[in-house]
Amino acid sequence: MTDRHHLLVHGATFAAVGDRGDISGVRGSGPPDGLFVQDARHLSRWQLTVDGAVPEVLTPVAEGDAARCVLVPRGGRQEPPAHTVFRHQAVGDSSFVESLRVTSNRPVPTTVRLALTVDADFADQFELRSDHRTYVKPGAVRSRDVTGDGIEFTYRRAEWRSRTAITADPAPDAVEETGTGARRLVWTLELPAHGTSELLLRVIARPHGEKRAVRVPRDPAAVHGQRQAREAEFMEGVAFPTGWPELAEACARGLADLAALQVPAGGPDGEELRVPAAGAPWYLTLIGRDALLTSLFALPYRPRPAAATLLALATTQATGSAAPSRVAQPGKIVHEVRHGELAHFGQVPFGRYYGSVDATPLFLVLLGAYVEQTGDTELARGLEPHARAAVGWMLDHGGLTSRGYLVYRADEGGLANQNWKDSPGAICCADGTRPTGAVMAAGAQGYAYDALRRTAWVARTVWADETYAALLEQAAADLRDRFQRDFWMPEHSFPALALDGRGRRIDALASDAGHLLWSGLLDKEYGEAVGRRLLEPDFFSGWGVRTVAAGQAAYHPLSYHRGSVWPHDNALITLGLARYGLHDEARTVAHALVDAASTAGHRLPEVLAGYGRDTHPEPVPYPHACVRESRSAAAPLALLTAVGV
Repeated sequence: MTDRHHLLVHGATFAAVGDRGDISGVRGSGPPDGLFVQDARHLSRWQLTVDGAVPEVLTPVAEGDAARCVLVPRGGRQEPPAHTVFRHQAVGDSSFVESLRVTSNRPVPTTVRLALTVDADFADQFELRSDHRTYVKPGAVRSRDVTGDGIEFTYRRAEWRSRTAITADPAPDAVEETGTGARRLVWTLELPAHGTSELLLRVIARPHGEKRAVRVPRDPAAVHGQRQAREAEFMEGVAFPTGWPELAEACARGLADLAALQVPAGGPDGEELRVPAAGAPWYLTLIGRDALLTSLFALPYRPRPAAATLLALATTQATGSAAPSRVAQPGKIVHEVRHGELAHFGQVPFGRYYGSVDATPLFLVLLGAYVEQTGDTELARGLEPHARAAVGWMLDHGGLTSRGYLVYRADEGGLANQNWKDSPGAICCADGTRPTGAVMAAGAQGYAYDALRRTAWVARTVWADETYAALLEQAAADLRDRFQRDFWMPEHSFPALALDGRGRRIDALASDAGHLLWSGLLDKEYGEAVGRRLLEPDFFSGWGVRTVAAGQAAYHPLSYHRGSVWPHDNALITLGLARYGLHDEARTVAHALVDAASTAGHRLPEVLAGYGRDTHPEPVPYPHACVRESRSAAAPLALLTAVGV
């Protein structure tokens, strides 16, 4: 049996365990296993043996918010298992808990030797990616100290300090060295006839700089209770559609995932906020674009994440250009915030990284939508300086005034593309060739148009600044006129994916055109033509709209952004179709996504492969997708808004 990874997520903490509940710490091309807090691996080994052997899996860990599995000693049909091991694991805030219950299947007393090999390598997540990079860590020291009821691992590098403490009840009979740096906790259990013995293990992770007291859950059952309370809070007051039970299930599953994906962030006055993380395992952190889109999707049903996201992004908004490696410019909204060792020492630029052309306009879009939805003018007044600075960035450093469009350039050491399709090669011509130099991505211009219009409305109704509102409205109208002149490809009746630095059209037919419907940038005639074109068979797979239409040389069904199907992309498209009155088309896309979710416990992954439903009766998974992803979790809520059931 191939040992799969199963994710347990609680805020900024997640664990990835195998089918038998083990953590191997092996570095490979797949997702990492271990216990992670704030980008660092606080458990790299957690491997159980019984009587010196790895037990067989009777019931593997199933997908869910707790890991349960049943293990037995290796044997055959003629020698039934002498005992059975029941494992139950869960994660809390900076913690991991496990109960181990060993039950004898014999009518006589039995002795069982249980051993758990544990280690904490404190690897940064960026070290575990399969990008063949290595990072020098001068002066790094790891230590291991046996305690009365377990062991503590410590990591030091200059001022950086991290700890992982493991305690057991009952305490281990011995703690053995393994010759690898790991330690083996050993118990000798005396089981009466058909008797049971139970161990309770708790892990506390203390990342660098963490000063809060960690409240470790009593046991996995306590975590279950906490999770249910969080989920109930997120679902309170949401009216699920009674006429479409599959959509209702997808909305409920998405809200439950959003409850688990809330991570801490700081506000302008130092207050602690909870904002949507991008996704697990690789992006359990604040990523501006992802948090903004997630909050927009959830806004009609759960406005609190929107307010928290706006405050957190205002707090991290760039005020200068002193850090060119982070692409920071005054007024720009942060793309990514990281808390790990490599970010701390500047070995990766992502401590606060601003390599996004679209987070800034989306910040303004969310602010306007939030005020319109909630009537919370106080927040709009408090964020007025931040909003004006964001508009200033779009007009100045962003390129709207000098180039007519928002512009980005590949960032050496950071991201080559800085729109939502941010993988290398994602912005390309139909033949697959990539532009060089400056890039003006179509979707970002739509966001800018919407941002200008919404901020004009806020300026007029909340800030009482009619002059500023008129200026922004004129800038939006001018952008709309320019865009339809420069981006529209009459030979395709479709907008270009982007313009290059010379103003030439990047002619791949791509799903980004649907974002222009969401933002309202296209005239009605153009918008209707685009909406219907996105439902043609080369675009529409039956599970959603492909990022790049099939039949072009650029298309690949297993490419991250050049032929795959992204739920959040399709959610924006569905909202856009509804905006332009294409309600039948909107329902078609919504049904496709809901059907895809129904094949996987009503959960939408980050991305699906682009294979068609006509030849693949179930969605084909994308091999490296985040299973828990906030934009995908919120996508069913956007579908509910679009179809109005």
